[in-house]
Amino acid sequence: MTPWPAVAAVAALSFALKAAGPLALGERELPPRARAVIALMAPALLAGLVTAEIAGDRWRTVDPALLAALTAVPLLRRCRLPMPAVLIGATLLAATVRRLTT
Repeated sequence: MTPWPAVAAVAALSFALKAAGPLALGERELPPRARAVIALMAPALLAGLVTAEIAGDRWRTVDPALLAALTAVPLLRRCRLPMPAVLIGATLLAATVRRLTT
């Protein structure tokens, strides 16, 4: 059995859910607070998926260097550094932590 029927079903359901919002709202605008919450949902989901992937099964395979680098990225962005500087800083931190823990 191929996975394509399942992929097509998930795609159709995704399109239907995305169309349900505008159909229900019509011409009305969402309140600013609702828009802010919706805007933060994708980054929160991505952070959860990245954390689950890094932590491994029951947090057995946590890589301290990678965890330190991923923690540094939002902190460096909060300091309003440009993205190349953030990536270089996170990479240097990961290399330093890896060097100290091995």
